[in-house]
Amino acid sequence: MRIAYLTQSYPPMISGAALVVERLAKSMAERGHQVLVIAASDKNYPYVSYQENLTILRLRSIHNPLRVGQRFLFYPRFKILQALNGFCPNIIHTHEPLLMSQLGLEHAHRTRIPILLTVHQAPWFAASYLPNITGIRSVSESILWAYARWMLRRFTSVITPSHTVSDLVTRMTGIQPTTISNGVSLKTFHSHLPSDDNIALRKSLHLPPHVPVILHVGRLDIDKNVERVLQAGAQAMKQTEAHLLIVGDGSQKPMLMKLCEALKIVDRVHFPGYIALLEGLPEIYRLASLFVTASEIEVQSLVLLEAIASGLPIVAVRATFVPEIVHDGVNGFLVESGDINGLANAISTLLKNPRQGCEMGKISRMIAEAHDVHISMDLHEQFYSDFVKQKEIQPVLEKAGTQRRWKPIKGSTEISK
Repeated sequence: MRIAYLTQSYPPMISGAALVVERLAKSMAERGHQVLVIAASDKNYPYVSYQENLTILRLRSIHNPLRVGQRFLFYPRFKILQALNGFCPNIIHTHEPLLMSQLGLEHAHRTRIPILLTVHQAPWFAASYLPNITGIRSVSESILWAYARWMLRRFTSVITPSHTVSDLVTRMTGIQPTTISNGVSLKTFHSHLPSDDNIALRKSLHLPPHVPVILHVGRLDIDKNVERVLQAGAQAMKQTEAHLLIVGDGSQKPMLMKLCEALKIVDRVHFPGYIALLEGLPEIYRLASLFVTASEIEVQSLVLLEAIASGLPIVAVRATFVPEIVHDGVNGFLVESGDINGLANAISTLLKNPRQGCEMGKISRMIAEAHDVHISMDLHEQFYSDFVKQKEIQPVLEKAGTQRRWKPIKGSTEISK
């Protein structure tokens, strides 16, 4: 197959969507498919890079003022359509619902090939960046859902990474997406850590030996509510010797560091910045005693998948997809939105009862096994293959007089007679 992926960000620019697209593109290329990725350039100029069976076209972009280290495309219509025409894909898989999807749809409809969209963010994501003024966020969400009802019907099929979001999309748009987890590498993320590595890693992160570690991994942006993690951690750390490790970068980092000063926990909170997979991220998960997040916008959180695969008990908010992988009282604790005291109490409970945390962590790992990345890649490949085969037999059916055609999805995607 010849598969084209459209995405705004792609590593070294980091986002959940970027990491998912990179994993898909490399996996499909390794399986022998020809793959083209079109993305915003991470530099001040466009360029192309090549790997075996994989071409990455990075187009001229501008700085994203809301996201550290992120850039986005400024409607390069000619370049994208030219690249798609030259590549002649059998199928297009887009990972953003705005500019690039519009161009992907233009090409797909003209050439009569299938085009898929993966939903990585719901309208609440954009609304979380708006002022918290009565009515503004709700009105914005309503407008975005109206756009979604119109836009999603133009795709051959829609994919969501969690059942919660699939149900939400169906309820708000009438469309039934296919659910395929983003997946996590169970080989990369696991719970075993030799003691010598533990000591060396703690030293590199300026963590004292043997103290429990409360871990948060993710963007330090306004939508992630990391300030609530600090506030809850400050309460929990009064009762224990634990330290808080905040891995990641973002626009809120300076504010969060100042908050640590106000909470008088500067000496027990560590901000090592963004740490990549090959820079020791899996080992950091294995170092931790528990994982905590206060995010309420997740469609499917890659870091939560990584945390459960690493055998960690989880403290999180009962929101969006989170209850699918965090079962309250089973592999962690869920609290209600904005309940900082609840977060603190849950953290304290796990820190005071390490045996309970260990047992919960074992259950986390069992839950993670259903999200094995190999399953996700197999399902995507089969999904692509099914649509491409349907497209290939269409001319034969038309020649035989059978009226069978692609049509915008209603309920679920299908070929109709």
